[in-house]
Amino acid sequence: MYSTYLTLLVPAIIAFMITAVSTLFLISYMKESGITSLDHYKRSKPQIPGGGGVALAFGFTVGMLVYVFGGSFGLYIPVADYTYLFATILAVLLISFGGFLDDLNVQPSKTRSTGMMDYRKGLKQWQKPLLTLIGAIPLMAVNAGVSIVHIPFLGTVNFGILYPLLIIPLAILYASNAFNLLGGFDGLSSGSAVIVSLALLLYSLAFGTYSGALVSVVLFASSVAFLIFNIYPARIHPGDSFTYAIGAGFIAAIVIGNMEAFGFIVFLPWLIEFLLHLRRRFDVTDLGKMRSDGTMEPPYGKKIYSWTHLIMNLKKCKEWEVSLYMWLIEIGFVLLAFGIVLASGM
Repeated sequence: MYSTYLTLLVPAIIAFMITAVSTLFLISYMKESGITSLDHYKRSKPQIPGGGGVALAFGFTVGMLVYVFGGSFGLYIPVADYTYLFATILAVLLISFGGFLDDLNVQPSKTRSTGMMDYRKGLKQWQKPLLTLIGAIPLMAVNAGVSIVHIPFLGTVNFGILYPLLIIPLAILYASNAFNLLGGFDGLSSGSAVIVSLALLLYSLAFGTYSGALVSVVLFASSVAFLIFNIYPARIHPGDSFTYAIGAGFIAAIVIGNMEAFGFIVFLPWLIEFLLHLRRRFDVTDLGKMRSDGTMEPPYGKKIYSWTHLIMNLKKCKEWEVSLYMWLIEIGFVLLAFGIVLASGM
């Protein structure tokens, strides 16, 4: 048992260290390269470097390879399936690269993008789903996961060939793009990533598989390292390269960890966010307008097109408070997921 936990801990520590060092490098490199975006919520309106997801993807990759290294050189008997691990690594790298292309699209003057004016234009809305689908190819190619899924209170459903060819790509398409919808405030997306990865890790240790725990713990360590630099006041923005990579990583952990039902409940806040954005055909921002007292004003008045709009309507919040309340909402859904799992006897 001690050896098993050690094989989870060592890759996580390495992933944390590599992500932290890589993030520090990116902060300097992106500033020098001019890959920055306007921080609307600071009175000085600083330009903050973006594309931080590259650091997370790199740290995650190295952490996973540390596990493979240990097993290949006889330091321990590997438990996780290398085929699934390499498919997961490739999925995260491919989708992070696609998101990084979006992060690079910075304009010399302000342009309108998703309901606001900014220097960062990004890719067109129809291009983003196509890029995120690339992340599904490695998991589809190796027929990852088990097609028989247990649904709480309903029993098991065998999706057969539809699981790798339809369920997995749709899940990655949903997770990466939905996660990308909710993250305009310092620490919001990175903090949510920490909460979700920790939830998947705890579930894997209690009910799931070792492979699911390995992917989850490395994602957790990488997310914590990045959060240190992204929490208010942020020194770097995550960008689409982060939200896409973390979405693909979560789905990989859920698929190879056989925790589909649990993962679906945990991701309900982003499904709700997706439906709220759909009301305005995704031409909407979750950002607010800063008042003179530093609190956030809802961008569309009493109309709700995002969780953040609801939070800003319920209470006068500063930027860091919006992120904090969103974290609490996600923790609530995690507790709900564990409650349903225990109540259904899974």
